[in-house]
Amino acid sequence: MFEDPAVALAHRSALRSIERVVEETATPTNPEVALQRVVDQLQHPKVLVISGAGMSTESGIPDYRSKNGRLTKGRPMTYQEFAHAPEHVRRYWARAFVGMRFMRAATPNRAHFAVTELERAGLLTGVITQNVDGLHSQAGTKNVVALHGDMEHVVCLDCGNVEARPLFDARLAAANPSYFESVTITGPMINPDGDVELAPEDVERFRMVSCTRCGGQRLKPDVVYFGENVPRGRREVAGAWLEASTSVIALGTSLAVMSGYKLVLDALKQEKPVAVINGGPGRADAKVSTLWRSSVGDALDSLLDQLGL
Repeated sequence: MFEDPAVALAHRSALRSIERVVEETATPTNPEVALQRVVDQLQHPKVLVISGAGMSTESGIPDYRSKNGRLTKGRPMTYQEFAHAPEHVRRYWARAFVGMRFMRAATPNRAHFAVTELERAGLLTGVITQNVDGLHSQAGTKNVVALHGDMEHVVCLDCGNVEARPLFDARLAAANPSYFESVTITGPMINPDGDVELAPEDVERFRMVSCTRCGGQRLKPDVVYFGENVPRGRREVAGAWLEASTSVIALGTSLAVMSGYKLVLDALKQEKPVAVINGGPGRADAKVSTLWRSSVGDALDSLLDQLGL
């Protein structure tokens, strides 16, 4: 696909990250013991929360690596495809133009509101989320770092121009009248990266728009994709919050991606307790002090009850 060897190498590395298989490596903690341990953590504020796609499954947005997750239907784009594969860019935007309407219709669920309650009780340093759906903020959580950005802006890889997503979507709608109503969705209603599966013929007739500043079409959501680095400023804020925290709770994440996994590794180096609450296996399971195998919503409901919140 890529003529430049360096680009091809980076793309293969991104694919390895996407395809990483996360298997069971540890015996989960007894649920009653896990509940008490996490309660004990929260009784020593401030606690840092790291959240992932499992937070939003009850909002209708699937995760990546569960048995019915995104990777069972296909894979997300890589940064290298946005930068060097025009046909993939057009395919992405056809699917994202439809998917964004479903993404905007998603609302916070009980897990998001529970995290907000923990913050309002003064128990948290903040929330570092790997999600790009904005649901933590919609639920009222104030101290949120979206490690991978959000879907509300589009960046031009040619000139760096950043455009608000509603304006970009309006331009796509003008170029593709009645497109949304005419397409056939062939897979899940929405993917965690904001697109849906469309029939090839629907992708083929989609008309792409250009950057309003330079006329280029190397346009991508202003979020971190596989094969791309988290901006330094966000990494520094996340690191500072970790330093200021007494412990870490990872919610709804397999920690398969290094950006989240590194925060857990750093917490362990700092000898801080780490609890993982997740419905499936994760990369850090054998390393953490508490492994609570549960849906995030159920576990957080139990925590709020135990804490009297």
